[in-house]
Amino acid sequence: MTQSDPSVAVADHEPLARALFDALHSQTHDGIGITRASYGPGEQAARDIMAGAADRLTMAVEDDAAGNVYMTLPGADRSATPVVIGSHLDSVAQGGNFDGAAGVVSGLVACAGLRDAGIVPPRDIRVMGIRAEESAWFGVSYIGSRSALGVLPGGALDSARRADTRRTLAEHMAEAGCDPQALRDGAVYMQPSSLHAYLEVHIEQGPVLEEAGVPVGVVTGIRGNRRLPQARCIGEYSHCGGVPRSHRRDAVIATAEFVGALDAIWTECEAKGKDFAFTIGKFFTDAEWHAMTKIAGAVEFSLDMRSLDGDFIDAMTGRVRELAADIAKRRGVTFELGEFTRAAPGPMDPGIKAGMLAGVAALGIPAMEIASGASHDAAAFAAAGVPTQMLFIRNANGSHNPNEAMEIADFMAATRLLAWWLANRAG
Repeated sequence: MTQSDPSVAVADHEPLARALFDALHSQTHDGIGITRASYGPGEQAARDIMAGAADRLTMAVEDDAAGNVYMTLPGADRSATPVVIGSHLDSVAQGGNFDGAAGVVSGLVACAGLRDAGIVPPRDIRVMGIRAEESAWFGVSYIGSRSALGVLPGGALDSARRADTRRTLAEHMAEAGCDPQALRDGAVYMQPSSLHAYLEVHIEQGPVLEEAGVPVGVVTGIRGNRRLPQARCIGEYSHCGGVPRSHRRDAVIATAEFVGALDAIWTECEAKGKDFAFTIGKFFTDAEWHAMTKIAGAVEFSLDMRSLDGDFIDAMTGRVRELAADIAKRRGVTFELGEFTRAAPGPMDPGIKAGMLAGVAALGIPAMEIASGASHDAAAFAAAGVPTQMLFIRNANGSHNPNEAMEIADFMAATRLLAWWLANRAG
């Protein structure tokens, strides 16, 4: 097969990438960082910016019932299953400008480069701007992508409420011009079997590429998660000096022991080469009851556990409950953990990954293989059985903060690789 290299044509569209990132920043900067709340005005502005760019590139633009926007470059065989290039348009509150949106911009720039190079892909390329990936807003992961695939959890439309407004997901969808009733009625925009592949370009949200001095990562898999969003430990409020240790029911000490036990499990996993990570993102006492001279009678906390091993992370839910029961018995407290939310690990497709590595070699792009510790819409597509692959872009200063520092040269390297795969391996 004769290889096509659209790199020069892609590079010519660096000004387009810069203009889109500038427009996103100017329209969604909140004075401190970037806020594009799920089904809020910032996310809608991002959708309109992307759709406008696609329209100027003469790509077909349409939306589904969940508000996801699709921008299509026609392929040689319009009846063939399409390749979807997607990522999310929302952000956390006061986050960064590149998280999510970089993947949509990369898809548009790659399509522009293919067209300018005179390369007609063998099948349609569908760039997808995805709604509501960030679970910080509604407490539900992958709302847009799972809605499109027909696998959004039942009841989420009316039970999930946005963190800042307390209004339901369905209310916010309707306000954004979407059709939640169609979703209740079972509307499915994309049957997983109707898709050739799903590709997602995303900034890395950790320091691995930065520390390695490598601009692009070829992702090997996405960690699944098990989460306790609103757990509690209930003890007894008492005087800090008057109650001996044997009579204390200290919720802080009990919860701290719980956290320490999980950290010991993490140490054990590292020694055995087992993939695992956990985070206690929330840990606080009741401001109306706590005091410096009180034994704390209640602690609220969250737990996020992640692993590439689905069986292991599932087994950890039972181990967590056993730990809590043991500590509760010994310390005279009660743990109210609630139910775990679940997201399956996202395996990458071996054939697509091999094609991306071939592109790395053909283009001479410094790259490395890397696992994704963060969750992404790609996990929803992989879980639905769609052949899936992610590319990471080096990004200093982490993510979910205003200081994301993706370099445009690194972005263009990943986009050149994406376009190379579309030109040579999408058949």
